[in-house]
Amino acid sequence: MQESEFRVYGYRWVMLSVYMLAIIINQIMWITFAPITIDAAGYYGVSDLKIGILSMSFMIVYLVVSVPASWIIDTYGIRIGVGTGVMLTGIFGMMRGFASDNYNLLLLAQVGIAAGQPFLLNSITKVAARWFPIKERATASGLGTLAMYFGILAGISLTPFLVNGHGISGMLYIYGIASLVIGFIFFIFARERPLTAPCLPEQEERALAVDGMRLLFRNKDFLWLMVIFFIGLGVFNSVTTWIENILSPRGFTAEQAGITGGLMIIAGIAGAVVMPLLSDRYRKRIPFIIIALAGATAGLAGVTYATNYVLLLFSAAAFGFFLLSSGPIGFQYGAEVTFPVSEGTSNGFLLLMGQISGIAFIFGMDSFKSPVTGSMTIPLFVMIILMLLSFIFSYRLRESVLLSGSDIKEKP
Repeated sequence: MQESEFRVYGYRWVMLSVYMLAIIINQIMWITFAPITIDAAGYYGVSDLKIGILSMSFMIVYLVVSVPASWIIDTYGIRIGVGTGVMLTGIFGMMRGFASDNYNLLLLAQVGIAAGQPFLLNSITKVAARWFPIKERATASGLGTLAMYFGILAGISLTPFLVNGHGISGMLYIYGIASLVIGFIFFIFARERPLTAPCLPEQEERALAVDGMRLLFRNKDFLWLMVIFFIGLGVFNSVTTWIENILSPRGFTAEQAGITGGLMIIAGIAGAVVMPLLSDRYRKRIPFIIIALAGATAGLAGVTYATNYVLLLFSAAAFGFFLLSSGPIGFQYGAEVTFPVSEGTSNGFLLLMGQISGIAFIFGMDSFKSPVTGSMTIPLFVMIILMLLSFIFSYRLRESVLLSGSDIKEKP
């Protein structure tokens, strides 16, 4: 096949946009109750821990559903794979509205939405590979990952506002309707693949399912990457979960903790845009992963020990910017170095590592905090050491050979 037969289409941005909408609404569903924990506990007459379980259920369900979801994505493609996640989010999202006064039914609906999450998150690099040339894939993966962060930020920001105006029941109905609308938009505009491939055959994604899993665990670069994701995602999930508890023993207020956590996410959104663009521009993955891990480690040290509020904000911004920017680059690097393993499989295992470590680190930080002051300095120090180890491990990674592919022409 001649190079002239390879084209990229402007419609790839439409495809990416509807996919990002699906991720955003699912992430909003996940984080819904985090900013209203006390109000929700009073509304349902349950403990704060039970409200926390509504969010924690997503991590637990992910451990069970991730591998089957990756297999479905790799075997049946984007419309069925992502479409399954979209349908589960829409159906059970609407169920949350109908079950808004019953905690047990609400938890059941959360589990249903949680089952849809792996179908969405594990498809990030699949969508990038189907629709984007190799030189744009880190950017496309970065925008898909950006949707995850934007959904978290939107959920944290919008939920208290909606509860104040419409109550918890009204808020759940609004999110449910939004999930159905986005589901319709996805099925109207989503396409499985462009008319012609956006890349050369040696750069094209393939679905190998079970065979692909065996190849993953023989790939030393990917095994090192899994360790790095295990540490990085575990640290991020635990720090964002316990940010108020981390800062309050040093005299920071709940409002300051909220601003710090929000800044962390906003800076992460910026990082998820800037760093993948640079990675694509210079056609390098490893230098940017190394830089991101170094910056994130320094930022975490500041978050752990800063007693000055300005220094704390600067540290939180650095931590979020660098750590969250490493995600999309790492996803794309994993998809490239494990070729011909399908993107859904490699992406799914990296996220699986993060969910396992997230649960372990969240409970670990709570278990090893100071019984007297509640300080989490000791578990945070351990996580700084782990981040330093991940920085060292990143030097074991070898650059992706797929980045040397030729440029492809764009077709309107």
